[in-house]
Amino acid sequence: MPFEKTVVVPLGADETFALITEPGRLRRWQAITARVDLRAGGGYRWTIVPGNSASGTFTEVEAGKRVVFTWGWEGQTELPPGASTVTITLEPAAGGTLVRLVHEGLTEEQAASHAQGWNHYLDRLAEAGASGDAGADDWAAAPQELDAIKSAEATLAICQLILRGIPEASYRNATACTEFNVAQVADHLIGSITFLGGAAGAQFPPTAAATLEARVAAAAQPALEAWNARGLDGTVKVGPNEMPAASALGIMSIELLVHAWDFAQATGQQVSVSDEVAEYVLQIAHANITPEVRSGNGFAEAIPAGPDAGLLDRLIAFTGRAA
Repeated sequence: MPFEKTVVVPLGADETFALITEPGRLRRWQAITARVDLRAGGGYRWTIVPGNSASGTFTEVEAGKRVVFTWGWEGQTELPPGASTVTITLEPAAGGTLVRLVHEGLTEEQAASHAQGWNHYLDRLAEAGASGDAGADDWAAAPQELDAIKSAEATLAICQLILRGIPEASYRNATACTEFNVAQVADHLIGSITFLGGAAGAQFPPTAAATLEARVAAAAQPALEAWNARGLDGTVKVGPNEMPAASALGIMSIELLVHAWDFAQATGQQVSVSDEVAEYVLQIAHANITPEVRSGNGFAEAIPAGPDAGLLDRLIAFTGRAA
């Protein structure tokens, strides 16, 4: 049973095609992370919301006009990767480009659930076409039954949104990390992501990414894909030590959320994080930032948080920053 929807994007066909197929553009309306090999026979993987990644293979690619790809969800037996087909065609229209999406190979129940998803994201596609970025996705804000992988994906979405709001002219702004400016904090964050991704076996190909957001995304995509493939059971080697896998990946959520706050403070932005995610990361911080870690890894002493402090402010104070 197919699902079909059309939407007008206020851009030309080539720019609209880029929004639909390029990782950096997909992150502005649909995906948290995106890997794309845009050719017939090439694969893709998009993390849409924390804990839910779609993947498949491109079967037809006609730049600016049409793209066809198989579709399914990792970890699902009812609709696994490649089990259905999505066809997107682009046509000139008054006010921009008419985008027609047809999703075939679905049961009636699957068509109904995917209708909700496509309605949500195609509206965000039109918004991204109009404003350049659809902004925070409410669907990604508070994932259910949080674990270390979902938390890392949720905090990555938060951090990337803040980074997209930083112009290059602000890269040298001072931060709460007094020894580092914005660009240097981003370098540190990328180092942490690659270090923790390497613990799960991630490989990091060279990247030509220029903006801070694109550089962080280029590191986070293979890191989190490797963690999704590995899972959270057992232990991993982190530096010279063995750690429970979930604890090791949990550190990435601390890095992403705390440094998102650093970036926001340095550039006049506000971090928006759900209580569920903030509380989960605060618990990880309490478990990992021990007195020994503080003395050896540059964390300042915790600052008392006021009785009315929110969960994010408590996290920031616990890391030794003044909220």
